[in-house]
Amino acid sequence: MADGIRTRDHRDHNPGLYQLSYRHREAAYSVASALPDSPGVRAALAGFLSTVNVSLVADLLTAFSDPDLREALSLARGRSSELTADDAAEALGVHRNVARARLDRLAAAGLLDVSFERRSGRTGPGAGRPAKVYRVAPETSAVEFPPRRLTALVARLLDELPEAGRAGVLRRVGEDFGRELADAAQLKPAATVRSGLERVCAAVRALGFQASLQEVTGNTAVIATPTCPLRPLVLERPETVEIDRGMWAGLVERGLRGVRAESVSCETANCLDGHASCEVVLRLQLASASGATASR
Repeated sequence: MADGIRTRDHRDHNPGLYQLSYRHREAAYSVASALPDSPGVRAALAGFLSTVNVSLVADLLTAFSDPDLREALSLARGRSSELTADDAAEALGVHRNVARARLDRLAAAGLLDVSFERRSGRTGPGAGRPAKVYRVAPETSAVEFPPRRLTALVARLLDELPEAGRAGVLRRVGEDFGRELADAAQLKPAATVRSGLERVCAAVRALGFQASLQEVTGNTAVIATPTCPLRPLVLERPETVEIDRGMWAGLVERGLRGVRAESVSCETANCLDGHASCEVVLRLQLASASGATASR
């Protein structure tokens, strides 16, 4: 789309400028890490980066306040895989240039990651140009305006819990929270492991958090989620990972018939890596016909 073209949504679009501002922010932080550590440099850098952060927050608020961008973001987060402008255009019922402009604006706000891939799998001469592919970006902080600081509040509550038995309390709180999320998404249980976990991921996506089932091997499954609902809290206070694990166990209980949350072993990987998707590793125990538990 040419700069300044007004589309049928009656807005002027200039995705190149959005991408440029995003790349400038990325470059600014890279340069900052290489500057000498002195009081004068730190003061000047703090002033400059504050304008960068204000710009980023403005982009995020625009993305969440604009109904067209919200629709495109909901589409991306509601899918189990990446998408292209063609995919978005078909789903949203708009021209591909309009769809691409909206996806680029979401990428500029840091909500989507961009790469170029040959989706046909062909290489060499005649393979065609790589497609521009958009993926949901890892979400490491809650977007709030004004900021309610709920993560800080939970952290203060956590400090009031006695250390003895704290992990068990957090796990049970997480399990109950997972059940509440399941009820909110109207999650219904399935009979098989794969179907049940696919339903769990679909329920999480319906709530606005991207998640996809990566693999199921025996009684072990892996779910990938760049926007886990509790990731900002875990990043702030890593010990709250027990709430996160309990949440997934509670969701699994509601999505898979014959499973109790307390029997689900859950481990999380990459949650503290702001550039990677979280991996939720689940080990399940299903109730047998005799009433005992059995691995499946």
